[in-house]
Amino acid sequence: MLTEEKCPRCSFATRRHRNPVPTVDIIIELQDQGLVLIQRANPPHGWALPGGFVDYGESLEAAAIREAREETGLTVTLLGQFHTYSDPRRDPRQHTITTVYVAQGFGTPKAADDARNLAIFAPEALPGVLAFDHSLILSEYLKVRPQWLAKLKKASEI
Repeated sequence: MLTEEKCPRCSFATRRHRNPVPTVDIIIELQDQGLVLIQRANPPHGWALPGGFVDYGESLEAAAIREAREETGLTVTLLGQFHTYSDPRRDPRQHTITTVYVAQGFGTPKAADDARNLAIFAPEALPGVLAFDHSLILSEYLKVRPQWLAKLKKASEI
């Protein structure tokens, strides 16, 4: 979508494209303990998958690894892309498109950066309400989780 903006000082009109913002979210399986979720420190509050905005010049994979480290203190090995979610209403702040990765986490989890708290949840005991569209993401992931766990097991054997 092409938008026009005027300079507040001189009224010079500029045009720019208004595009959705790319983000990443990471489903972290932590060494047979469960799924890592963070409690957001900033609005919108609530439990969420670790993740965030992709920096300019950064690949989606690098952003996923960085965001996992910044918010959870974990080192992750990405097992692959799960799905991309693009509903313009998924983030109340702005239109974002997220690419979700499944990862295996290593280390001791600790809430940091944008995370107020962190917890490991059994898949059958996830919080009832999650931020953004993370309830949808996790419900779709849990339907195919056995295949991802097999991939995780195979990766651990290498």
